[in-house]
This record gives sequence, structure tokens and C-alpha cells, in this order.
Amino acid sequence: MGTTQITDRAAGPDTTVVVGTGPLRIDDVVAVARHGASVVLEPGALEQVAASRTVIEALANDPEPHYGISTGFGALATTFIAEDRRAQLQASLIRSHAAGSGAEVEREVVRALMLLRLSTLMTGRTGVRRETVETYAAILNAGITPVVREYGSLGCSGDLAPLAHCALVAMGEGEVRVHSTGEPAEPAEGRLMDASSALAAAGIAPLRLGEKEGLALINGTDGMLGMLALAVHDLRALLATADVAAAMSVEGLMGTDAVFAADLHRLRPQRGQADSAANLRALLAGSPIVASHKGPECTRVQDAYSLRCAPQVHGAARDTLAHAANVADAELASAIDNPVLTVDGRVESNGNFHGAPVAYVLDFLAIAVADVASMSERRTDRFLDPARNQGLPPFLAHEVGVDSGLMIAQYTAAGIVSELKRLAVPASVDSIPSSAMQEDHVSMGWAAARKLRRAVDGLARVLAIETMTAARGLSLRAPLEPGAATGSVVRLVTEAPGGPGPDRFLSPEIETVVELVRSGRVRAAAEEGAGPLV
Repeated sequence: MGTTQITDRAAGPDTTVVVGTGPLRIDDVVAVARHGASVVLEPGALEQVAASRTVIEALANDPEPHYGISTGFGALATTFIAEDRRAQLQASLIRSHAAGSGAEVEREVVRALMLLRLSTLMTGRTGVRRETVETYAAILNAGITPVVREYGSLGCSGDLAPLAHCALVAMGEGEVRVHSTGEPAEPAEGRLMDASSALAAAGIAPLRLGEKEGLALINGTDGMLGMLALAVHDLRALLATADVAAAMSVEGLMGTDAVFAADLHRLRPQRGQADSAANLRALLAGSPIVASHKGPECTRVQDAYSLRCAPQVHGAARDTLAHAANVADAELASAIDNPVLTVDGRVESNGNFHGAPVAYVLDFLAIAVADVASMSERRTDRFLDPARNQGLPPFLAHEVGVDSGLMIAQYTAAGIVSELKRLAVPASVDSIPSSAMQEDHVSMGWAAARKLRRAVDGLARVLAIETMTAARGLSLRAPLEPGAATGSVVRLVTEAPGGPGPDRFLSPEIETVVELVRSGRVRAAAEEGAGPLV
């Protein structure tokens, strides 16, 4: 599986995000990271950055040692560093910590973590120089993306290795990918270049780090937070799409909408559950198929849990997502560094770089994603079983015995769900001591974020397979017609090669519907008939 990118048509390269002392929003992160929006530094915040730097320079001239300013780091915190060696100390810190390994991390993740580090630097609580924040902004705006490797972060002290790879580029070292306009032959991932050449081409002077700046550039939860922000954005869209897919399945499997009544859900006042039930009511409103089997002649007492309990599961996932978004918002309002410059001018060591708050919700979301996908796959499977699909042909095949229909599409969904269950195993319960036992408990938040990205992609694919299956099932209910909302989705999906018919090459069809889910077109089609979904 790759990584899901939910389209946000409101954002784009022409969008500008102002970075100052206040917090960024999740939408700001998505705009810069995914859509290439430019950043502008708030003038008042730049003045605060300059003022805080004077405090650091005064401490640098103090004969008494101060951690990270005139001492070594971590287990070497008691080692005093002479003034003429401090620039080398900061550069050595970055070079040694840029120790990542493995595949390149996605461009949007790298841009997110650079933006979030810049946001912290702009609070004036880190003591960096004005030229340092200006260099980070210039790199983002030039479309230069540091090459960051998959492995290297333990999530404490923050995402050290990924952030060090970015700081290394600001020093004019390491590798980058460059995305420039006006070059149609440029590969999607960008041109691989050495950092020195890329900065020179963009007119950006490499940084020579001053006291404390090396620490300030790498002590943060920015990588895991950036991935959390992107996941929150994507899951908000996917959970609404999960309601669309569920409504299509309820309708196509001749289920009842009575269980979604508002008064029933008020008996259990869970916010997410109520929202999901409201979506299902709107999506199924006026459905001729649902109306066709109401009344005393209907002998079915209860629908299966995967149909009847969709609001309970989708709603619990929504509530989990709301909690994760609250954590993300608090982290976006944070100034994380060690040591940190307080408002009253003290420089204090602290533990705010520990990634536990972010790591926990990243793991929590992976659990919710796995469960929503698991329920979706069960609805897909019901469509294919003639013992449970209320009169539809086996596997929704065109010619039973000759065609396999959507049999193997369900295998694909089942394989993804199995992996999502493995990805739901928490990373944050693990800890491997490092730095000569100085860092004896770590968060593993980066690992939690990496597996959540894979899980979000898997959920989009499982929902796409359910949507495709339900669309075929609803088409086979003719002459009965689906409702306005679900009918719009059926038309969207079957306009691409996706309606009933003899067996054909199925993989491209699945990928087409995956893109319809990712782009938001499935949700938008449903909203044409149901109105805005919550």
C-alpha cells in the first residue's frame, strides 16, 4: 500500500500561510505540506525571535556553563565547550544525528515537519537567529525538500534524525529533491540534487549555526505531529465516505433504515454515533429499494451487525478522531525545545520533547481505522454470498459458473484488513533506551505515525472496494432504483468501468474507485442527493 492523499480543492500553491507566534491549524499544515502553499513570516514574531537571541548570546559569553549553549549534549551535558569550538559543536551535532536509513520519506511529511519546526522557532522560545528562520522559510518556498530516511527516530528527544536531515540541508549539506515549475519532464518525486547546488540555484546562503541552534533545529515532535495532522485531515473525509459506503450496503442488501432513527441514538448520547446515524438517515432518505421491503410482509427481524451497528463503530472512530484532533491542536500551539527560553528570560531544561501525547493518539487512530475497515470488508463479503445477499447472484457474477464476479476483490479487502489489524498493534508501548541510558524511555511516536499512514491508505482501499461492490449490487436490483444520494454514487462508479457485466481485468477498476474515494468525489456525489454530510 502507498499513502492516501485526500484532495482539498481549497488549498493550492497560490495559498499563503502566515507563521508567527500563534499556533498553526491542521489545514495550514496540509496546505503547505501537500499543496505547496508558501509561508510568510510574521514581522512581529521576527522581532521576538531577534529579542530572544540576545538572551542566548549573553549566556554564551557567561563563563558559567549552560546546557546546549556552552556544553555538549545528552550524556555529554557536563562537558564545557570553548567558544572557538561551538560552531563546530553545533554542526557536528547535526551531521552525527542525520543518521537515518531506509526509503525516502514522502515529500508532504518532510514539508510538514519543516513547517512545524519553523513554527516553533518563530515563537521566540528557542533562541535562534533571524537568519535561521528565514532560511527555513526560503527552503520551503523554493520547493526544496530534504531527503529524510524512514528509520532513525525514537520519538524522544523528539524526531531527532529526521529533523537533523533537514537542518543538514540548511547548512548546505546532504541531499534534496527539488520541485520547480516550468519543467513538465520533472519526475513526480522531484529531481535529486546535492543540497549545496540546490540552495545556490535558489539564491539561499547555507547556514553557519550559532550557539544552541543545532539543538533548536532537532528537538521537536514535528515529524510525528505532521503525520498526525495529515491523518486527521484525511480521516475526516474517509469517515464520511465510510457512511456513504455503509448506506449503499444497507440499501443493496435490503436492510432497514429504522435502526438509524434519531430517538434511538439519543438513548446513547455519543456524539460521533449521532453524527454517523444522521448521515445514514440522509443518505437513505426516499430510497425506493428501502421502501420496497417495509411492512408486514417483511420477515426479517434484524440486520447483521455490520449493517445495523455501522453508526456505533463509525461513530466511535469519529470520537477517537476528535480526541486526536484536540491533541494535535494542543501540540500545534506548543513551543517544544530543550533547553527552552521562557517568557521571563530563563533558559530551562525540560521534557516537552517526549512524544507520548502524540504517539498515543497515533496508535489509537490505527485501532479505529482497522475496525472501520474490518466492518466494511464484512459488508462487502455479504454481497457476494447468495445465502446472505437477499437474492443477488453469487459473487455478483454476470454468468454464474463462468464468471467469478467480485470474488477476488473481497480477497484484496480481506488481505488489507488483515494487515491493518497488525498495524493496530501499538508502537507507543515499546521503548528502547538510548544515549548511554540518558534517554531511558522513548515514545516511538515516529513509528506510530509511519504505520498510521499505511493504515489510512488501506482504509481508503477497503472503502473503495465496498463502494464498488455495493454499486454493482444496487445496479442488479433493477428495476428497483436506489435513493438520490446512493444513486449518484452508483452512476459515478459505473461511469468508470464498474457496472455489472462479464469478468474483466479488475485491478484498474479498483484503482479507479480508490481514486474516486481519495479525491472526495464519492462523498461529493452522495452529497448531491443527501446534502452536506457531517
